[in-house]
This record gives sequence, structure tokens and C-alpha cells, in this order.
Amino acid sequence: MTHASNLALATVAAVLILSPALAAEPYGKWVRPSNRAQVTFYDCGGNLCGKVADKGASSAKVGTVIVSGAVKSGDNEWKGNLLNPDDGKTYKGVITLVGADGLNLKGCALGIFCEGETWRRVK
Repeated sequence: MTHASNLALATVAAVLILSPALAAEPYGKWVRPSNRAQVTFYDCGGNLCGKVADKGASSAKVGTVIVSGAVKSGDNEWKGNLLNPDDGKTYKGVITLVGADGLNLKGCALGIFCEGETWRRVK
């Protein structure tokens, strides 16, 4: 093989290997395992927002915004307020992207009582 062919082959291999890491982002539709509710997460002015797309077994209403303007706080992490549509309460929260197909949402009351759950990307 020529030098140009080797370079082209190495470039293609690098793109294929790195593509899953580069494609990992929180945007899209995610399902909450505990009640099968689905939420669409999207960019809203450079922040992260999410609204109910399918209520599943929850009492949420489709279209309810549960995350409005979470701010990126680190690699694969956003902080902001999370609305729990089942109890109507808003909690301080952290959203963490766990690989390409996991999104962990953790809400805290009084800063010390925290609960979280890892949601899965809808295929």
C-alpha cells in the first residue's frame, strides 16, 4: 500500500472508533425505566431542557417541561431544577450522561436527600 492509502485507512479507522464518543450527547428521546415515561431533551439557548413526550404510567401531561435551562457544569454533566410531574415538586438536580445510552437524573431536596435513576435512550 502507498503512504496515502495507509493514511486514508488510518483516518477511516479513527473516525469509526471515535464516532460513538463524539455522538454521545443528551439530546433526543429518553425513557424512564420506573414508569416508562418518555422525555425529549433538547438544546434551549445553550442549556439543556426536557419535556414529556409520552407519559407512560406516570401522571405527567405530555408537553410538560421537566427541565428548563440546566447549565453545563462539567464533562457530560448539567445542573438545574428538575420537576417531578408525579408529585409536582421541583428539586435541585444533576443530569449526567453515562455513555451514549444512559442519562442519570438525580434530584435533591434540602441538598441532602437525593434520589436518582438512569434513563435509557429510545432507539
